[in-house]
Amino acid sequence: MLRVILTALTVTRAGDGLPIKAPTDVGMSSSRLAAIERVIQRGIKAGGYPGAAVVVGRKGAAVYEKGFGKLSWSESSTPVDAQHTIYDIASLSKVVGTTTAIMILFDEKKIGLDDPVVNYIPTFGGGDKDKVTIRMLLTHTSGLPAGRDIWRIAQTPLEARALVLNTPLEGRPGMQYIYSDLGADVLGMLVEVVAGEPLDKFLTRRVFEPLGMNETMYRPADSLKYRIAPTEVTPPRGYPLRGEVHDENAYALGGVAGHAGLFSTAADLSVFAQMMLNGGEYNGVQIISKPTVELFTTRAFGHRALGWDTAEGDYGSGRYLGPTAYGHTGFTGTSMWIDPEREMFVILLTNRVHAARALRPAKVISDVRADLSDAAVLSVVDGPKVAASRGFRADREVGWNPPPRRASRRRHSSSKHHTIASATSRSRSSVKKSSSARKSSAKKSTTKKR
Repeated sequence: MLRVILTALTVTRAGDGLPIKAPTDVGMSSSRLAAIERVIQRGIKAGGYPGAAVVVGRKGAAVYEKGFGKLSWSESSTPVDAQHTIYDIASLSKVVGTTTAIMILFDEKKIGLDDPVVNYIPTFGGGDKDKVTIRMLLTHTSGLPAGRDIWRIAQTPLEARALVLNTPLEGRPGMQYIYSDLGADVLGMLVEVVAGEPLDKFLTRRVFEPLGMNETMYRPADSLKYRIAPTEVTPPRGYPLRGEVHDENAYALGGVAGHAGLFSTAADLSVFAQMMLNGGEYNGVQIISKPTVELFTTRAFGHRALGWDTAEGDYGSGRYLGPTAYGHTGFTGTSMWIDPEREMFVILLTNRVHAARALRPAKVISDVRADLSDAAVLSVVDGPKVAASRGFRADREVGWNPPPRRASRRRHSSSKHHTIASATSRSRSSVKKSSSARKSSAKKSTTKKR
């Protein structure tokens, strides 16, 4: 169902999500917004994902809201509905859930950003871990590794939590960026200690219910499965996943984790995005103070803000978002980008981990995310001007489904000297490549991970 209002006569509210307005009412071009459909459909046709939900909002209203494709690749599958189809939003849980909870506790002066984590969770400490602060966890500079296969070891959620907390550091606190799911998990546990209740209950009571985000939850009920987009077909758990968190560590932690576990709709997330654009308020309800929103969404270490990421022209944010834009992506094929300068947000939900038919589904979703942001910005006619230098990535499909490499024929030589020389050359090349690989490995911890 598409909600793009082409006339400027009325403002309406259609069930869930934001009020809707005509693009022209908020300084946008409906004809330019139409490029979104081509971009999303190309991703489906290329086999990147079976369906998608998109919402573009500006100046307090949704101007483009549409579901594309179906929940799965099956011909009999249900069509995606942007208001009602529920997706596993993966790492968007870090910002919509965990970071928001931290912002609330910070507002209430129950925590300080430079407080050592060990002050709240004594079992986390020991050695350099005593120096790890809340700020470091938020900026992914705590020194914790990117992840750990906790799901292979833990037999219960309690064991999984203990394994998270006793994970040794991989680097010195505050010295380098390592995008870490484990750090987000520790933040989630810290919220529970300070708030005195489970993370999911705290967020429902303090964020989702006050905002009317009734389709946003951890561990959705079985009765909702019919409208939840399925994820992996052959996961380590041994059965297809639908309505159960895709991330294995989040599942081991009981389905509620700091780094993953939330399910939501594009319409619900549009309300959350508007709350952030409004400085922490929506419909008369103040969730977070405006100074705290500004603090947490401003760059704090490299491209990272506090909990949030910022738009750098890559990783799905596109080329044209403003200098104060922030957002996040999720492994299942989700993203949310918020541009305060243009009073605009862009939300994309997909289940690209569901039996993707493309050879490189990660490349497909990366390009589609970026194109979606670009198309939205280029549709703004009353904001900062941008010069569109290139077309959409989806129109080129570079690297989406590369042809198989042809096996090269080996040329045989009768010259024994030539054979020995070639072998020597290959040996030297191998040594150089090995050395290069070691150098590359040493630098891996400083590269961006999504």
